[in-house]
Amino acid sequence: MRCVIARFPFELTKSGVLDSMNGVKPEEITGESVTIGRRTYPVKQVGQIITRQDRRDFTAREVVLAMTKLGFTCRGLPRGTAPAHGPDPLQQASASLGAPAA
Repeated sequence: MRCVIARFPFELTKSGVLDSMNGVKPEEITGESVTIGRRTYPVKQVGQIITRQDRRDFTAREVVLAMTKLGFTCRGLPRGTAPAHGPDPLQQASASLGAPAA
């Protein structure tokens, strides 16, 4: 199947993607992911391997569209797993000063 990733055309096949990802250890998933075989990979990792381009050169959406067209299962970041933010500066200052005396 012909698809365009980072303005470059690629002829991708499901078997070609499976072969490219064979033996590749999945990185930690922090965003969208794609299931290839029995493993789930970050879409940017898959895009980098199948295109041999830097991850900054393409979007996750481009890879998700291509992988979906090839029949792979793609998922977004699960709800409730957004990065945890620490206390804001006001809360940090309040905590460092301690609670007011009663």
